[in-house]
Amino acid sequence: MAEISKTDKPVLVLLHGWGVNQGVWHTLLADIQPTVQVLPLDIPGFGLAQQLPEPYNFDTVLADLARQIPDNSLLCGWSLGGLLAIALAKRYPAKVRQLALVAATPCFLQHAGWPGMKAAVMQQFAQSLQRDLSLTIGRFLAIQAMGSATAKSDAAALKQAIAAFPQASATALSAGLEFLSSEDLREDFAGLAQPVVGCFGALDSLVPAAVVCELQKLLPAAELTVLAKASHAPFISHRSEFLGWLNHWLTSVAPRCD
Repeated sequence: MAEISKTDKPVLVLLHGWGVNQGVWHTLLADIQPTVQVLPLDIPGFGLAQQLPEPYNFDTVLADLARQIPDNSLLCGWSLGGLLAIALAKRYPAKVRQLALVAATPCFLQHAGWPGMKAAVMQQFAQSLQRDLSLTIGRFLAIQAMGSATAKSDAAALKQAIAAFPQASATALSAGLEFLSSEDLREDFAGLAQPVVGCFGALDSLVPAAVVCELQKLLPAAELTVLAKASHAPFISHRSEFLGWLNHWLTSVAPRCD
């Protein structure tokens, strides 16, 4: 578990998405407001979290993360990390004081009346993952940046950020796709007791902006923001706007005193 100081500052826990690691957050850390302690975690099997829980499934991954999250934390999850964050907030409520979602949804797959990814697209990823792990991750990074005005440089920035950490295990990558395609946490999301905020991209091809309206129906009190020009990785493509959103949320939770 990463080290945090024993202070009165609340802890902001950051959870990354599929195919990457905590490195995606590192260029933001210096600009996150200082009234919180920041704890970027690696999902088991990604980055520095090389030890896999056995068996490797949704429940054991959640339990592994819950052991590392201090009580009463502010939990922010991107994409797959957001799916896990919703489950953590529901199953381990003492761990999560407030929840922030970044381009994340409780149900990633498209259903009748529910915007999401088509099952065929997810199946293609799973099949290509078995053929060429590196190429599949590269394609996924490109898709995450798709739609933004700086898509090529955004994808390069993502790739560079994750390269500083060990490559994800094939087991974790395959299981992560399974989580994204099989987990439906809409009921859990609707029943959350914690305050929820969210940041989404209007040009996101993986988590379509249309899902924001559906999320609002499930949880009317949620404060959800859509960045007009952003895609699936707003903290890379629209760093300034994303930091503005994030720090606004953190200020409401842990106000600055200066």
